[in-house]
Amino acid sequence: MRRGSLEFWPHRRAKRQLPRIRHWPKVDETRFLGLLAIKAGMNHIMLIDDSNSPSKGTEVFKPVTILEYPKTYVYGIRLYKKDYTYKEPKIEIYSNELIQKLKLKLKNKHNLEEIKKNMKDFIDARALLISNLSSTGSHNKKLYRYEVAVGGKDISEKIAFIEKWLGKEIKISDIIEEGIYLDAFSISKGKGWQGPIKRYGVAKQPRKATNKVRHVGTLGPITPHDVLYTVPQAGHMGYNYRADLNKRVLMIGNDPNKINVKGGFTNYGKIKNEFIVLEGSIPGAPKRIVRLRYALRANKKAINKPKITYIAKV
Repeated sequence: MRRGSLEFWPHRRAKRQLPRIRHWPKVDETRFLGLLAIKAGMNHIMLIDDSNSPSKGTEVFKPVTILEYPKTYVYGIRLYKKDYTYKEPKIEIYSNELIQKLKLKLKNKHNLEEIKKNMKDFIDARALLISNLSSTGSHNKKLYRYEVAVGGKDISEKIAFIEKWLGKEIKISDIIEEGIYLDAFSISKGKGWQGPIKRYGVAKQPRKATNKVRHVGTLGPITPHDVLYTVPQAGHMGYNYRADLNKRVLMIGNDPNKINVKGGFTNYGKIKNEFIVLEGSIPGAPKRIVRLRYALRANKKAINKPKITYIAKV
């Protein structure tokens, strides 16, 4: 009987702490379709069940994940050209005032007004965001720059929307609202080097069968003479890119006293900035970077604001 999942393969370590998003939903409304936050920890709340389950209308217990939203600014626009040779697929335009304020080593090589006259050469426009994590519980002093897709009917509408926000700070209420569904992208906990028993869930060998217990019974058939990649073996476990779909936003706010627990969250401390409360758990340890995206395959499109009756503070 085969043991261990081959769903995620190969089991490789993440190259960087900033998760990647490879695909974005298509939205006609002009708005930012993603953001970056820091995982603070987990807690539990009580709310009125508004689903179609037998417990509808009653007070239910829900485990939640708390995320801290750092100060985030729009520092540029990225335009993708209709270039099939991939020699110059993108053009970037920055906010000079914000670049000087944050002391970024970036220079404008293009003029946005001239680009607007030749919009036929471009196929998409996205926003360039930068987050300052130094004020969060992660105490990370690095400025993280990343790309976020923008909704809109055409590219000119997207450019006009990003240009309006260029050089300004984005609040959490400008991007998401309570009740919607998001996809969470993060890096799972690192477990280090582990054997096949923990890494794949292989059954331990009987005490009288061999001299070893925590090992694989066979490495495969005689033919072929190679050891196949499907054979469970020891190796690095965890610290992988993972995506968790359809996480409901139960609460957002700018008053940390509403969500902070007594003594602060374990291995994180107290939240000082805006926060997000997501239903359920998401991959990663505390202080891990989490990128959120509007749900690509949302189970429910209607927005119902949750009615929270109790938030644990212990």
